[in-house]
Amino acid sequence: MGSQTVPEPLQQPNTKYRNFWGNSPETEEAYYALHGVSGTSGNFTAPSGRSLFTRSWVPLDSPPRGIICMIHGYGNDTGWTMQLTGIFLASQGFACFAADLPGHGRSPGLRAFVPDLNIVLADLKDFFQSVRSRHENQGLKPFLFGESMGGALCLLMHLSMPADAWTGAVLVAPMCKISDKIKPPWPVQMALRFVARFVPTLAVVPTADLVEKSVKVPEKRVLAMCNPMRYNGKPRLGTVLELLRITDELGSRLHEVSIPFLVLHGSADEVTDPAVSKALYEEARSEDKTIKIYDGMLHSLLFGEPDENVAMVRQDMLTWLNERCPDQHEIHIERM
Repeated sequence: MGSQTVPEPLQQPNTKYRNFWGNSPETEEAYYALHGVSGTSGNFTAPSGRSLFTRSWVPLDSPPRGIICMIHGYGNDTGWTMQLTGIFLASQGFACFAADLPGHGRSPGLRAFVPDLNIVLADLKDFFQSVRSRHENQGLKPFLFGESMGGALCLLMHLSMPADAWTGAVLVAPMCKISDKIKPPWPVQMALRFVARFVPTLAVVPTADLVEKSVKVPEKRVLAMCNPMRYNGKPRLGTVLELLRITDELGSRLHEVSIPFLVLHGSADEVTDPAVSKALYEEARSEDKTIKIYDGMLHSLLFGEPDENVAMVRQDMLTWLNERCPDQHEIHIERM
């Protein structure tokens, strides 16, 4: 499917049931405005000198009532499918900010090569701090949002900062552990660790097709694969070993988690393990914690499921945010 051309934008006039795909700034701006959102993109240079491509989605006609700092998953980016969540949350009154991780999307770096998540974490912290320090965001409650590997980074960020640094976190299928259903067998892992000492960038790790495993609706699977910014190659040795390391660390520190959180996971997820999300809920010392396990749903809860399932997950997410960041007027929820 790597040779497929990017489809024409599917957005049609006077409808909120289409997505925006394509590269036309005018059409993109019109699509944002259709949902009452202003979208921008740019670049952030961290104190380290490293650069990140960034996006924001903010309410168009009213001041935001909270900010959400979003982190995408492995191989993905802040555009295409993830921006649908940013647009939705912005349409409900939240200012949303996200960055393409190094080696992902439009950020510099070897594609999908993430040998040290601590470095990634440092740059994200600097970016989010710059967002929170803006005049227009002063006094707004800050939330974290992470999908898959992004959920792991949210937890790591929380554990590396003061306990009250964030109002809460929304964790969507968080990668607290890689599912055994896609993890290489133990003998293969040992061989890969040896080879990785010499060629960590080598893209040879055998694994299942993540889009196939993540996206339930066939038509949406095609759209996900058409994302020109998505990494569709085999995982790189250094990246896989770092993900195994960091998920092992997180698994041993679940009891240290104290941030208020909502964790959302599909019971049929074969990419990240819903049992570990249950362990997070049970072991975390957070006084405010909520878990929702969706029967039969896969890894891509906010895009890859049938529209009615996506709407249900969005509703649960928004209800949780509204309870911790109430608005002064009733917000009407619409499917996008």
